[in-house]
Amino acid sequence: MNSCKLPGLLVLALALATTTFLIAQSPSFDIVITDGHIIDGTGSPWYSGDVGIRAGKIAAIGDLADAPRKRTIDAAGKVVAPGFIDMLGQSELTILVDPRLPSKIYQGITTEITGEGGSIAPLDDTIVESDRTGYEHYHIAPDWRTFRQYFARLEKQGMGINLASYVGATQVRRMVLGDGDVQPTSAQLDQMKTLVRDAMKDGAVGVSSALEYAPAPYAKTDELIALAAEAGKFGGIYATHMRNESDTVLDSIDEAVRIGRAAHVPVEIWHIKVAGKNNWGRMPQVVAKIDGARAAGADITADTYAYTAWFNDFSAFVPPWAHDGGTGSLVERLKDPAARKRIRHDMLTPSKDWDNEWQEIPGPEAVMIGVVQNPKLLPLQGKRLSEIAKLWHEDPIDALLDFLVQDPYADVAVFGMSQRDVTLALQQPWVSIDNDSSGTSPDGILGQEHPHPRAYGTFPRILHKYVREEKALSLPDAIRKFSALPSQRMRLADRGVLKSGMWADVVIFDPATVRDLATYDKPNQLSEGMDYVLINGIPVIDNGKMTGELPGKVLRGPGYVP
Repeated sequence: MNSCKLPGLLVLALALATTTFLIAQSPSFDIVITDGHIIDGTGSPWYSGDVGIRAGKIAAIGDLADAPRKRTIDAAGKVVAPGFIDMLGQSELTILVDPRLPSKIYQGITTEITGEGGSIAPLDDTIVESDRTGYEHYHIAPDWRTFRQYFARLEKQGMGINLASYVGATQVRRMVLGDGDVQPTSAQLDQMKTLVRDAMKDGAVGVSSALEYAPAPYAKTDELIALAAEAGKFGGIYATHMRNESDTVLDSIDEAVRIGRAAHVPVEIWHIKVAGKNNWGRMPQVVAKIDGARAAGADITADTYAYTAWFNDFSAFVPPWAHDGGTGSLVERLKDPAARKRIRHDMLTPSKDWDNEWQEIPGPEAVMIGVVQNPKLLPLQGKRLSEIAKLWHEDPIDALLDFLVQDPYADVAVFGMSQRDVTLALQQPWVSIDNDSSGTSPDGILGQEHPHPRAYGTFPRILHKYVREEKALSLPDAIRKFSALPSQRMRLADRGVLKSGMWADVVIFDPATVRDLATYDKPNQLSEGMDYVLINGIPVIDNGKMTGELPGKVLRGPGYVP
C-alpha cells in the first residue's frame, strides 16, 4: 500500500468509527410517531411533526426522521392528539371486572376521574353490607377499607387506563351518620373532616357531592363547606352533581359558588344541564350565571356528555323523605299503602323543594330501563316505562314504584333535555367532557347490562356530530376540551398536552371517519376510528385492535403522603 495514502485512510476510518459510535450511543426512542397532524391540546391549529416516546414519556417533538427507534407508527393523514380525559367516569368497580375497559379506550379515553358523591372508599362493614347487591352483581369482594388499600389493589391487578378519584361527601356522611335524615353534631362533623383528611393523604383529588341522591340531600350547605375546606388544605377541589338541575338550577349554582368561595377551593359542576320540559331554553341563563360568577372571581368550571338523556338511579323519581334510613326503608315505604299514597302525591305535585323528575319528563315513554340488579328483570332492560305499565296493566307511577320494590338499585335513561341547550353548554370555553358512565365491555358480565350509549360513544360522538357534521366546535377546540382543559382543572401538570417531558398518553385517529356506534336501543357497541391509543407510552389499541396491555397508573392528588 502507498504509505502516503495511509493517513487519509486512517482519518476516514476514524471518522466512520466515531459516527457509528455516536449513533450507537445516542438515546433511541421506543416509538416514533411520524408525519402526523399534531393537535397538541392547547387549542392551537395542527402542525406537522414527529413524536418521539421514550420510557413512557414524550422525549422529543420535531423532525425525527434520522433518529434511532425500536418502532415507527406512521400517522400520515391522521391526527395525533393527547389522550382524552374523562371528567366523571364511574369505573371504580368495573375496572375490577375488566381492567382493560374497552368502552373507554375505544373512545380515546386514557384518564378517568371518578367518585361521584358515593366514592369507592372509605368503607366500613355496615356500608359493605348495605351495598352488597352491587358487589355481588359484579362478583367483587370489597377487601379494602381505605383509598390507600383500594389503590394498592388496582396497582397489583393492573389498569387499562389512568384513574383518579374524589372522596365523596356522601361516603363520609354514611360512615359517620348512616343513611338517615339527620344533621351532624360538632363532634360528628369533626369525624367526617378527619375521613376527608385521611382520604386526601391517601391520594384523593378533592371532595365531591351528588346532592340529588339520598342521603346526600340531607346535607346542609355548611356541612359541604366544611368538608370541601378540608380537601382544600391539601390542594383538592370540590366537584358536584348539584342539588337541583331543573327548576332551581340557578339557586344550585349559587350554592356551588358559595361552597367554593367559603372553602377556598375551585368548583367543578358535573354534567351541566337544564333538566325538564318546563326548563328547555334556559341554558343561556345558566351560562350567564356562571360567566358572571367567573367575572366576579369564582373559580368555577363544568363538564358535559352532550346527550339529551341523562342516566341515573330509578329511585331518584321518589322524593328524598322516602329514602330516609336507606334502601331497605325505601322498599318498606313503597309497600306501605299510606306512604305510597304520599309518594305518588309528591311526584304529581310540582315542587322546588326537590328535583322532581316526574314533573320533568314529557311522559313515561321518556324513561328507559337501563341496568338492573335483579336478574328476573333482565328482559325489561331497554324497555320504556310506558311499555312496562302496559305489560303489567298498571298506571305508569304504580309500575315505577312496583319496579323499585323488585329492584331498588336499577338505573334508567331519562329523556329530559333539549338539543339546543346541550349544544350551547358544550360550546362554552370552560366546559370539558365527562362520560358519566363506568367502563364496560360488550362481553362477559358487563355485556349483559344495558347502559346509556354515552358509555361507549361520548368522545367520538362529539367528534363526528358536533365537530364534523354540525361544526358547533372546531377540532382543536374539541381536543382542548378533551385534554388540556381537564388536565388544568385537575392539576395534572404532566398530562393533557403533547409536549416534551409529558407522559405519553396519545391518540391517533382520522377525524373524517371516527364515530360512535352505540345507540339507546343497542348500546353495547364499541366506537370506531381510534387507530392507536397509547397510555404512558404503551399501546392499548394498536392498529385498531385492543392489545390487552394494562399500563395505566393511579393518579394521586397533591395531598398524597407516600
